[in-house]
Amino acid sequence: MRFGVVGTNWITDTFIEAAHAADDASITAVCSRKEETARSYAEKHQLTYTYTSLDEMCESGEIDAVYLATPNAVHHEQVLICLEKGIPVLCEKPLTATKALAEKMIEASNTHQVLLMEAMKSSAMPNFQRVKELLPEIGPIRQVRFQYGQYSSRYDKFKAGEILNAFKPDLANGSLMDLGVYTLYPIVSLFGTPDAVQSDSTVLHTGVDGQGAVLLSYEGMNATASYSKIADSYLPSEIAGEKGAIHIDHISSPGKVTLITRDGAEDHSVEQSKPPMSYEIEEFIKTANAGEIESRINTHEISLKTVELMEQIRKQQGIVYPIDSES
Repeated sequence: MRFGVVGTNWITDTFIEAAHAADDASITAVCSRKEETARSYAEKHQLTYTYTSLDEMCESGEIDAVYLATPNAVHHEQVLICLEKGIPVLCEKPLTATKALAEKMIEASNTHQVLLMEAMKSSAMPNFQRVKELLPEIGPIRQVRFQYGQYSSRYDKFKAGEILNAFKPDLANGSLMDLGVYTLYPIVSLFGTPDAVQSDSTVLHTGVDGQGAVLLSYEGMNATASYSKIADSYLPSEIAGEKGAIHIDHISSPGKVTLITRDGAEDHSVEQSKPPMSYEIEEFIKTANAGEIESRINTHEISLKTVELMEQIRKQQGIVYPIDSES
């Protein structure tokens, strides 16, 4: 599958590296707003074609799919362009910022019968699948604690008065959208929509959140999700049941899975020999080759429910994006 990439940041670099390691994937083109940027990026990664128009790239015949790594606020409009032109889309997480926009994107996938998949890498990784297999071993699940704290490389500049994209509400950014999605998406994937939601966050002066914590209530179980771009955390994530617990080293990129019972701890990790994003790329290609319009792992339903949950959390915290008015 020949991918055209949109966006020229570090996550696109990571995607290209992962694509080289994935089965049946290649990168042939890049699209950027500026021709100079596109050419420089193409030279860096030895890409054949450059575009400054997404429409032109989709109509070129030189790509089979698009990988979107652009600001959250423009995901929906770019996805719609691709789908209307019959080009499958692997869209970086989060899919978008509001339920209404997510519904439009999914509706377009169904209308045009073209694949749309959210690029949530963790859920496609073998060790996340191992976690799902281990759930029966720990009995009735009572508590879930997923967390992701990573001090942003851009936060020092933020404190010095320079506001970079990571902290701009007009791009639909912030800790919830950037890191919180890594904690909430797998909760929704494993346990569905919660019965009730309570949340708290530290809102920065630009109007985006620097960190947050969420309590999700289910029948007989509660789940907590915590995330931060203004503090590092070194704790694993945990699913705790009546008979034991499962520890996951990094919920955003599961590398080690440990089953802990009263008899002791056992490593249940499976080998992952490829870069983390390679597995979502292979899932995307597998889905496309099967003629399906949604992944059986990263389904439309999970994406929609996660977006809806994050929108609910933002409303509780008074975090508003300009994109909200487009819904």
